[in-house]
Amino acid sequence: MRRAADTRFLANEALALFSRLQTVRSFALGMPMVLAAAVSAPAQAAINAHLARVAFDLRRRLQEFVRWVRSPDSQALTADQAQARFVLLKLRFNNLLDQVDIFADVFSQRGEHVTGVFMAGLDALAEDALALPGHLYDPPPLICFVERGHGAAIRRARTRLPGGDDNPVGVIQIPRERLVGSGIASSLIHEVGHQGSELLGLTTTIRAELDQRAAQSGPAEQVGWQLLSRWLNEILSDFWALAHLGISATYGLLSVVSLPSYFVFRIGTDGPHPFPWMRVRISLALGQALFPHPQWAALAQQWQALYPTHGLAADKQQLIGLLLNLLPAFAGLVCNHRSPALRGRRLAELFPVAERQPAQLQSLFQQWQAQPALRAQAAPSLAFAVVGQAKADGHLTAAEEYGQLTHLLTRWALGRARTYGGPAPVSALARPLLSANGTSFQPLTTTTHEPRTNH
Repeated sequence: MRRAADTRFLANEALALFSRLQTVRSFALGMPMVLAAAVSAPAQAAINAHLARVAFDLRRRLQEFVRWVRSPDSQALTADQAQARFVLLKLRFNNLLDQVDIFADVFSQRGEHVTGVFMAGLDALAEDALALPGHLYDPPPLICFVERGHGAAIRRARTRLPGGDDNPVGVIQIPRERLVGSGIASSLIHEVGHQGSELLGLTTTIRAELDQRAAQSGPAEQVGWQLLSRWLNEILSDFWALAHLGISATYGLLSVVSLPSYFVFRIGTDGPHPFPWMRVRISLALGQALFPHPQWAALAQQWQALYPTHGLAADKQQLIGLLLNLLPAFAGLVCNHRSPALRGRRLAELFPVAERQPAQLQSLFQQWQAQPALRAQAAPSLAFAVVGQAKADGHLTAAEEYGQLTHLLTRWALGRARTYGGPAPVSALARPLLSANGTSFQPLTTTTHEPRTNH
């Protein structure tokens, strides 16, 4: 009698999970947004196909569990052993809901008036910054959302979601405080750089070079090379932003790390980030290597004036001096790096360095002032680079910058809406998982038909 009660309880709990699984439906059915605010069709298709795959796998496992617990075969296990099997299914269900919540944050925000359209425009900027010439990798879809807080973050595509599944898209969180100004591109493309660097394996191959330099150096320089190696992942993301945006990437970084002096000079040698003062100087060194111009030295003097080093303890001044002496060689090593993933090309050659030179950006700004229609025809990262350079030169006020960038974000969002022509196809998540009476199982013949991305 007790065994029958256990069986009924576990079967009912499994069926309850099965019923609640019906709430996991395609985002195309539940998210109100204007068409221009929608995430791209490839991103929608990838997300819907992924969630459908997880949901139908869980559906199959729940079906098998209910059949098993009602069969004589289950009598071979004790009640606690049967409960242990069920709990694994419950945990898998919660993993699925965690994944839904990750993407729901993005889709829900697209329903916000104005903000949703800006997010779609930033999607276009992110995709532009990830697309490199030469088909070096298959770029995954990227989607953006804003969040409170000071910094940006990315949940990279092809990394693990809760439950261990591969993430089908890159999800980029950007700070609401930076919406909208040229600094938002610095934060956004830095996060794109994390995705791109991982796809190219840059941290591994460049770190090998740095470790070799450290091994060939004396004890003092060895410490400097080791620190640069430890910080490399974040430095390469800053490099990615610099290579697309020029000096506006450094100005954006400066805005992020402008903190009380204690924090700017707080030297931690065990974290992934350079301490803020040195992070700006590394950005300046990389910028000078990519785009030689007096503006980098001028900004270095400004940074020194804002955060002077002469009052620091002797050991901090010594470490800063050591690192500053290594930066020209370090910048050259990064720009000239070659690896099999780059197919024989220098790293700097993968980026639009020629058209992002300061003189070129300044010339484009003058042309766009005379012919504003040309601005909308430029690649998103180029437009942000031109606007950022003009602001750095004092030719554009903050209000003018805001007006131009909000106009461009809206144009890019509308362009994406025309390109994709509407939301992605409704996935198998739109179909009921239970029969009309809510208790019996339907045959397991339903499949998804969205395009799939290989990860």
